[in-house]
Amino acid sequence: MTASLTRPQDVADTATTRGFVPKVALSDREDTARRLLASVARKSYDPMIEVDWEAPIPDDKYGMTPEWSTLYGTALWDEMTEEQRIELTKHEAASVSSVGLWFEILLMQMLLRDVYNRNKHSRHVQFALTEVADECRHSVMFARAGERLGMPGYGPAPYIHRLGRLWGGFFRGANAYASVMAAEEILDMMQRDFMRDERVQPVTRTVSKIHVLEEARHIRFAREEVTRRLTGASNLRLQFERINTAVTVYFVVKSMIREEVYANAGLDRDRAVAEAKANTHYHDRVRKSGAKLMTFLDSVGLVGGPSKILYKKVHLL
Repeated sequence: MTASLTRPQDVADTATTRGFVPKVALSDREDTARRLLASVARKSYDPMIEVDWEAPIPDDKYGMTPEWSTLYGTALWDEMTEEQRIELTKHEAASVSSVGLWFEILLMQMLLRDVYNRNKHSRHVQFALTEVADECRHSVMFARAGERLGMPGYGPAPYIHRLGRLWGGFFRGANAYASVMAAEEILDMMQRDFMRDERVQPVTRTVSKIHVLEEARHIRFAREEVTRRLTGASNLRLQFERINTAVTVYFVVKSMIREEVYANAGLDRDRAVAEAKANTHYHDRVRKSGAKLMTFLDSVGLVGGPSKILYKKVHLL
């Protein structure tokens, strides 16, 4: 990008002599975009072709890896029949997918706003637009998967859905990329298990595989943008970025499994909610799987102060 195209929001890209300096290596923005675009050319997926949407839904397959169920390891889980466990995991998988769909839409809005005033000839913008195309396909894929499993369209709670509209309209730069990256990594850490688990429904496994493989590029893109835009950040700005990212992560994790899944699976909702909230097995699994994400957030200065309280509430710390 030439000097004539540099804008105030790009100053932090090279400001390494003042303010915060992340403890991670950083590649040139255009070089990263070129490599990612080359990766897209080598391997991308069309879910409408790659997923067999007409295949039967086996009665003996879980909706997702059972160890990821919020009730796995509880007394209630031990009391449930195998059919009840399978039904519950189908609802939980549909809830996870619907939240992924909701956040993909927010991500597309953020990316389009971010590149609106940038040089469209740059590889950076071209990869961002490519990512929007990927996310469009992923959104349709998540919607189709929930429909194929015959599940309700859960999505986040209504008040979180409304907050998403505000988030989509006001947040910019590092805080937006950090929030999106964190949300994508949370989904990614679950789906890596889903796609390898032969006990899981074929449609869930294929959808998870496509999302994990294509999101690896998106996460790389977002991580570098977060690092680049926080370089040189003042302490005041870091505090803002920390709390904004933590709030987003908190709401995404809290939204993953809607409480309605328990009643819809034929369980006592109040008991199921209580046991899920106290389920140390699930909490430990989230903490262990999210360790890589939290290490990165800490390395770029996004873990500290009040943000730690929110991460602990959703068991990432």
